[in-house]
Amino acid sequence: MANRSIVQVALLLCFSSTALSVSYDVLQFQQRGSISACRTLLRQLNGTFYYCLKDRMDFKFPEEIKLQKFQEEEAILVIHEMLQQIFYLFRRNLSSTGWNQTIIEKLYEELSWQMDNLEAALEDIMEEGNFTWEESRTLLHLKQYYLRIVQYLKAKLYSRCAWTVVRGHILKNFSVLYTLTDLIFKN
Repeated sequence: MANRSIVQVALLLCFSSTALSVSYDVLQFQQRGSISACRTLLRQLNGTFYYCLKDRMDFKFPEEIKLQKFQEEEAILVIHEMLQQIFYLFRRNLSSTGWNQTIIEKLYEELSWQMDNLEAALEDIMEEGNFTWEESRTLLHLKQYYLRIVQYLKAKLYSRCAWTVVRGHILKNFSVLYTLTDLIFKN
């Protein structure tokens, strides 16, 4: 009787991990497509960088994310946090940009969609209890990075050039997100 229960539990674990693997494959495909859509939308926003050379700024993107040396669980959280911060960033004062509001709304939709889809993976991680996000230095560094961007925008009074500089950095963020998505879901 006990052996029968062990076999049932083993089968359940096998099927659930297979289902989760298939689910992550679909999630990877969806995330990659949405990240590409966000990059395309950002490129459609007008703004010529060479007029804004005097406003250039290095916001010091966290090195550990560039090096991509962290656990899968933390990487999923980093992706979600980056998407969330980008979403909130573009909810700020865009009035001086002259950007097409329809493109901005599509960007919001893509970012929201990506965050919603990642939440199932985040819930799985929370249920497993293997990872405590409060202790994540990477997450702290990431939040500080986006805070520097917000402070820059405020200092520049949300000028068109400041937003053009930020848009360039966020485009680079989407390249990092694309790479992280590939690394996380490659298994």
